Amino acid sequence: MAFTGRAALLAALGSIPVGILEPGWTGILAVNGPLALACACDFALAAPVRRLVLTRSGDTSTRLGETADVTLTITNPSRRMLRARLRDAWPPSSWQSGTEIESSRHRVTIPAGERRRVTTQLRPTRRGDRQADRVTIRSYGPLGLFSRQGAHKVPWTVRVLPPFTSRKHLPSKLARLRELDGRTSVLTRGEGTEFDSLREYVPGDDTRSIDWRATARQSTVAVRTWRPERDRHILLVLDTGRTSAGRVGDAPRLDASLDAALLLAALASRAGDRVDLLAHDRRVRARVQGRAAGDVLPSLVNAMATLEPELVETDARALTATALRAAPRRSLIVLFTTLDAAPVEEGLLPVLPQLSHRHMVLVAAVADPHIAHMAKARGNTDAVYEAAAAAQAQSERQRTAEQLRRHGVTVVDATPEDLAPALADAYLALKAAGRL
Repeated sequence: MAFTGRAALLAALGSIPVGILEPGWTGILAVNGPLALACACDFALAAPVRRLVLTRSGDTSTRLGETADVTLTITNPSRRMLRARLRDAWPPSSWQSGTEIESSRHRVTIPAGERRRVTTQLRPTRRGDRQADRVTIRSYGPLGLFSRQGAHKVPWTVRVLPPFTSRKHLPSKLARLRELDGRTSVLTRGEGTEFDSLREYVPGDDTRSIDWRATARQSTVAVRTWRPERDRHILLVLDTGRTSAGRVGDAPRLDASLDAALLLAALASRAGDRVDLLAHDRRVRARVQGRAAGDVLPSLVNAMATLEPELVETDARALTATALRAAPRRSLIVLFTTLDAAPVEEGLLPVLPQLSHRHMVLVAAVADPHIAHMAKARGNTDAVYEAAAAAQAQSERQRTAEQLRRHGVTVVDATPEDLAPALADAYLALKAAGRL
């Protein structure tokens, strides 16, 4: 029981001393009879808080940057009218800065024996699971002199998924895939392709594509068309060690890697390839294997939602051994990691032959656009020193990439905005060359 600001004002005007009735209970020791009676009646008419029944419903997931609506149903089983203010508490990252008070606080009036619903709108600023804390309710009497306050635990979890901003590139990449797949007039030839169908010869076709047996059975020259092989295995390996925590712009490198991995997974699954995921640093953080084509993307998004960079050095040997177990047959292994010289030379290069001997390896790395901006800086002494440092960093990065290429590794090094489409283009180039 607590007295409100209105009760305190009346107490001051009526010279009513405020005291402690018993431990944990603050009230008014009244000497003014009518006011004391009014306060007592107001307290008696305030609906009890602990008897309220609260349940939740609504969204259980949302994408980062989008909203989620969680509905709270309050049932008043008492015989008194409930006049209350409530706070639906969630972690601070459940809202954008400055919107928490407006979104989480509600006023309700619920007649005896009835229920009402209030909706809390979340707009999370981080990936992962957001769990409701508690609902604090303050019930007022009809005069607003006294209030009862209590809290209820009403569990609910909203999973915040990666935003998948690179989805906008998917239509253009699928159009290119359809060309490679023989659905347009463009033909694909090369090692590792499969026969698709026959069509009439047109000038410019490769004479090696002529099917002489089919030509002998008809009056026109028939040529074979080819399409890229399907059912190839793609293993996406996310390095979640300390280098993935480095921030590029407003987000860690890992977030850009997740976005690029999602675009590649969506494209590869449409191409008929099997896509698996492995996230690893010193141990496995996430794994997705054996999903059907229609279930690949939802499974990946769900597994990526709770991934966070770990501030530990990645165990390259353990990562390699785990990847080899996950890909027993020849596959395309796409490794999302750094091109920093020390981690690559000391960690990845010694074990890289184990991967490249059995599999095709593609390394995708997130470049910092600020380095390129610094390299162009001029005008004063500080800018010249910054440009020299940036040029040295770029040179080291290029040297590291060249070391990987000498081991037969395809390297994609791009800024966060360009990494996803560049990686998709590299995948399509492997398809077009018949290497996948």
